[in-house]
Amino acid sequence: MILNLFQMHIKKVFLKVKDHSVSGEEFELVENLEYGFLETTPQPSTNKLPEYYKSEDYISHTDSRRNLFEKVYHLVRHISLKKKLRLINSFSLGSKKLLDIGCGTGDFLHIAQNNNWIVSGIEPSEQAREIANTKTNNSVFNVEQLLEFKANSFDVITLWHVLEHLPNLDEHISVIKKLLKTNGTLIIAVPNYKSYDAQYYKQFWAGYDVPRHLWHFNQKSISSLLSSCFLKVEKVKPMWFDAFYVSMLSEKYKSGAMSPIRSFWVGLLSNMKALKTKEASSLIYIVKNG
Repeated sequence: MILNLFQMHIKKVFLKVKDHSVSGEEFELVENLEYGFLETTPQPSTNKLPEYYKSEDYISHTDSRRNLFEKVYHLVRHISLKKKLRLINSFSLGSKKLLDIGCGTGDFLHIAQNNNWIVSGIEPSEQAREIANTKTNNSVFNVEQLLEFKANSFDVITLWHVLEHLPNLDEHISVIKKLLKTNGTLIIAVPNYKSYDAQYYKQFWAGYDVPRHLWHFNQKSISSLLSSCFLKVEKVKPMWFDAFYVSMLSEKYKSGAMSPIRSFWVGLLSNMKALKTKEASSLIYIVKNG
């Protein structure tokens, strides 16, 4: 596997980045020069990692709308949910069985369930899992229960900004492949450190989000990682809203304020450049099994 080979290839420090949202600690992003991914170093132990998620500002684990930023976030999420539903509907194999790994508070599963999908979710956060289960008739489980699903069970498996959080990445991908039906579809959304907004904000780019993000991908590294598990990237789609959201957070980390006007223009410029370069702030990878 690619990650087992990590120590065998030339590495260099790509960037030093601070955890701006929880601990204030500094981490290094170490680049694998052959495959192109970055690794957060040092990576927290499995026991310590949950401590870095304990923040009221970790918005994917809450339904709160305390301020304008959170209200805008939920408005954009509502629009994005409809787009995600249209996407998975295009890959239904008939039985419409969906697994969403890292499902947060369950909004995507809820809208899918209301549109005749048989849904299951995996969510490590107990707080988020409890909220998700109130929306999905108790269809969300903890990480340990992932191994209890039968092989070849799902038409579609989704990871919306989740892959970058997973320790033991090669093992998780192997399990995901086993759960996916032959000709099933894996949908992965991750930040893209080759985007213009990442290059503009550098160490302040919110897409790095160390140490919660253990891995940082570009298009080459995703294709290499998945092909090592005999999964093929068939299409790459941009997530246009992410450039604005990430730029607002990045402005906060850089200057102490979100600076909506400046972050809007950086996000807009990033999207305009991505029309030509195909390097949007976040990318959706459509991946086929078999």
